[in-house]
Amino acid sequence: MADRSALVVWGGWDGHEPEQVADLFREILEAEGFTVTVRDTLDAFLDTDLTQLSLIVPVWTMGEISHDQCQAVVKAVADHGVGMAGCHGGMCDSFRSNTDWQYMTGGQWVAHPGNDGVAYTVNIVPGTDHPITRGLSDFEVVSEQYFLHTDPGNTVLATTQFPHPGVEGPHTANPCAMPQVWTKMFGAGRVSYSALGHHRDVIETGTARELLRRGCLWAAKGVRLD
Repeated sequence: MADRSALVVWGGWDGHEPEQVADLFREILEAEGFTVTVRDTLDAFLDTDLTQLSLIVPVWTMGEISHDQCQAVVKAVADHGVGMAGCHGGMCDSFRSNTDWQYMTGGQWVAHPGNDGVAYTVNIVPGTDHPITRGLSDFEVVSEQYFLHTDPGNTVLATTQFPHPGVEGPHTANPCAMPQVWTKMFGAGRVSYSALGHHRDVIETGTARELLRRGCLWAAKGVRLD
């Protein structure tokens, strides 16, 4: 097995259980043979040689990132092929004012009609032979149902239907299949995202966890998911 190294950085809004979710990523990655460093400061992006990593996992909701911190990650992914993987607001509601971050991750949270406790279906996109979703079936979730603004260049692997019955709102007249799991290339690097993960218990078992595991392996530099 080739050397595998990952940096998990957690913080931001406590409501998303960043420390607990970061520890879940640590468990998943260590089981796959990664050496995992877990940090609770964005300065980890500056005092770590990111170019030597296989994977960066951000678990940071609603924060502020400096120009230098962000660009260190952007360059590691785009120029050096370091992978990025993450979930929910920890990756795609991290830094609302930073469009460079959103350009890299492929999306930004904008709403979750009904808030927490919505029972909805995650639909695996049919006919997509991708190693992250191969052999997986649609599954049910009780959580926040994320509505995101997304990069049209993403490879969408799973969606959820809006509006959800009983949780109508301003978007009701615009029914759509909202991307929930996607991948993209960003320069030389691979990026993988799952919208699930409001709390750790939503993603620590079953198909939701398997999507995270496979997403990390697919994105990681020098690692290929069979």
